[in-house]
Amino acid sequence: MSLAGSRRPAPPRKKLTYDKPGLTEDEIDEIREAFNLFDTDGSGTIDPAELKAAMRSLGFETKNPTIFQMIADLDQDGTPIGFEDFLDAITAKLGDRETREGIYKIFALFDDDKTGGISLKNLKRVSKELGETMTEDELREMIERADSDGDGVITPEDFYNIMTKKTFP
Repeated sequence: MSLAGSRRPAPPRKKLTYDKPGLTEDEIDEIREAFNLFDTDGSGTIDPAELKAAMRSLGFETKNPTIFQMIADLDQDGTPIGFEDFLDAITAKLGDRETREGIYKIFALFDDDKTGGISLKNLKRVSKELGETMTEDELREMIERADSDGDGVITPEDFYNIMTKKTFP
């Protein structure tokens, strides 16, 4: 009896997907690309030195105590880090964008001078870091549209309202 005629083709390989509240599929793909860039041997893991480089490529400063602690936590036993752990670490750093706490963590990334507000200077820096080419007038207009009290600075509450689309048209 021949089995040749009864063989079924193998099902197509499914791309591994990760469901992270607050992250879009595109954002997860971007994090995956950064991870894969530093997974030089294709093993599905990156070592702690590669992790530091990957974090820098995503815009995180590894001298930042929070990032240093995150790397130390992941590297407790010196073993390489898989994508799922990497994704968990990124989402823990950013927080869930749907929560007030998560939005304030993102606000803090903009407010690098720790003034408690996002100024034109902060917005210029973020725009440049993201590779966006926006004029100063465009950035000023963004601030004016988001700034509830007209002082030229986006407060944490203004930022929360923008992120939850409560006031930003």
